[in-house]
Amino acid sequence: MIHEVDEGLRRLLGESGLEASGVEVVFDAPTRDWAARRSAPTVCVFLYDIREDAVRRGSGAGEVYDTDGHLVARRTPPRWFELTYLVTAWASRPQDEHRLLSQVLACLVATDTLPARLLTGTLAELGLTVALDTAGAASDVPAAADVWSALGGELKASLGVRVRAPLAGVTTTVAPPVTEGLVVRSAARREGGEAEPGRRLRYLETSDPGPEGFTGPRERGAAPARRRRRGDRQP
Repeated sequence: MIHEVDEGLRRLLGESGLEASGVEVVFDAPTRDWAARRSAPTVCVFLYDIREDAVRRGSGAGEVYDTDGHLVARRTPPRWFELTYLVTAWASRPQDEHRLLSQVLACLVATDTLPARLLTGTLAELGLTVALDTAGAASDVPAAADVWSALGGELKASLGVRVRAPLAGVTTTVAPPVTEGLVVRSAARREGGEAEPGRRLRYLETSDPGPEGFTGPRERGAAPARRRRRGDRQP
């Protein structure tokens, strides 16, 4: 899911015209060594914090059906996570960096969600909203100064971007639907020692099947006469 959010952000920033103007969009950690190797204008989208939104955690399991309406799997509810990014602009002059950062800010604040056309993989399959919060106050994540200190670099102008995305639940495949009846065999044997052939219980393809989807026992005629025992009186 994380790489799919990365791809959605890359596509969103690409639509703003950054890539068309020769600006790279990368997801590397902006360490001091990394910054020293940069030679082209770059927008760095660095993921530094991942936390679950426990309030939105669901329970139970949903059912997955095929095109014929048969149950094929059960899936636990998705779990929601908050991904926090540090977005920075890198160029030869501070003015150019500020221009790039302004262009990124205008692109991100123009939308509250990642558009569905930009989603891939499980995010596209789930069809759920991927929320986007740019430059908002977030008291429960590390401060930008602490992030820069951990990276070993100097403090730099940056944007905080938080994405709330679902992680697909676990899917468990169920047994295929029953299409044939059970075969009932008797232990009795014929005179030649050959086993009696089994009798298959028919499977009902109706909207109101009997117990377990099978037909009930076949109707019989009058009950057979009770076997006589020794001492029984003759009528």
